[in-house]
Amino acid sequence: MKLSILAVATAAASVSAIVMPWGNNFKLGSVQDGPVEPKSSWNFIDCGLPSDVVLIESLTVSPDPPEPGKNLNVTVSAFVTERIEDGAYADVTVKLGLIKLLHKQFDVCQEAENADAEIKCPVEPGPHHVVQTVALPKEIPPAKFVVMVRGYTVDDESLMCADIQADFRKKPF
Repeated sequence: MKLSILAVATAAASVSAIVMPWGNNFKLGSVQDGPVEPKSSWNFIDCGLPSDVVLIESLTVSPDPPEPGKNLNVTVSAFVTERIEDGAYADVTVKLGLIKLLHKQFDVCQEAENADAEIKCPVEPGPHHVVQTVALPKEIPPAKFVVMVRGYTVDDESLMCADIQADFRKKPF
């Protein structure tokens, strides 16, 4: 599993690794009001509140669209409003259609450490820009996945919220 700016990255990267139990993947664009209109088969919705600890400003990937079996560069810009301490976590649910494939809780700080991410706990308030490279497995099945990430501080306050859709089905054109 990988991570890219604690929560968002735990979302993005950890989630990436979770999007499919087979590896990491993620896609997005600039965060605005409502869903991001992706150039590829990815969709990202920042379902967080203005009071969240991590405010996602942008999230992009390269190449776009991501390709199974290739490296994926995930770039995240976010503003952290409060110090993020050890013990912060993310609940991640991965679905294939209506079928729940995975529900797992990840320690955000541990995931950052394991992934040798640019950012480590504690994370101080302020702007953060992180680039993380993850290897996508060749075995990603041609399907549409939905990943729901809900991050929380060590005190169970809302850290961040993201809903991601990734469609790996082959396009006819």
